[in-house]
Order: sequence, then C-alpha cells, then structure tokens
Amino acid sequence: VQLQASGGGLVQAGGSLRVSCAASGRSFSRSAMGWFRQAPGKEREFVAAISWSGAYIADSAKGRFTISRDNAKNTVYLQMNSLKPEDTAVYFCTARSGAGYSSLSDDYDYWGQGTQVTVSS
Repeated sequence: VQLQASGGGLVQAGGSLRVSCAASGRSFSRSAMGWFRQAPGKEREFVAAISWSGAYIADSAKGRFTISRDNAKNTVYLQMNSLKPEDTAVYFCTARSGAGYSSLSDDYDYWGQGTQVTVSS
C-alpha cells in the first residue's frame, strides 16, 4: 500500500492550495482517510478526515479547509483557503483500515511521505 501526496508549495498568506493523496495497493473507498500536519518543533496534529459518516475538520482549519475524496481514483483532497503563516507545515495523508473517523494519529494504519506547505506573511 502506498499513499502519494502532492500539491504542496509556497503561497502568500490569504492564498489557496490543494493537496492530493493518491492511494495504491488497495481500495480505501470504505475506509477513513485524512490529513495531519507537523510544523518544525511541534507534534503532529490532526487537520481533517473523511469517512462514511462525513467530513471532519480541526477547529484551527474550520471554515477555511475542505476535505473531499474521489473513490473512483482512490484519492483524497484537502482544499486550503485563506492560508495563514501558522498553517506552514509538512502535510501527511493517512488512511485507516477501519471505516470510522478518528482524529488520533495512532488510529491510522497507512501514511504518505508528506508534502511541504509554506505560507509566507
């Protein structure tokens, strides 16, 4: 199983980016998928997840970020709008064998390599 994240980059504050995560090796159409991020010197934190029951966004990203998925492409997306310098981090996509949503990194079984998002002020 592989999760390949892409779409990160450098953007000015207030701008937008969309990061994608393509899964291969098995279908995750019935599984929860999500995004975490880790800034330098900080712990990995939950950003968003999507499962059969809906989409979940961390409070820090609510109203600005949207998570979606295309099951036919086995891909999950994170649309990030109104970006702030504090959103700067490596963004990791993840998937779990279970169907339910979780905001805990330990509940996820598969991780991508991460993609850097840098927001300049």
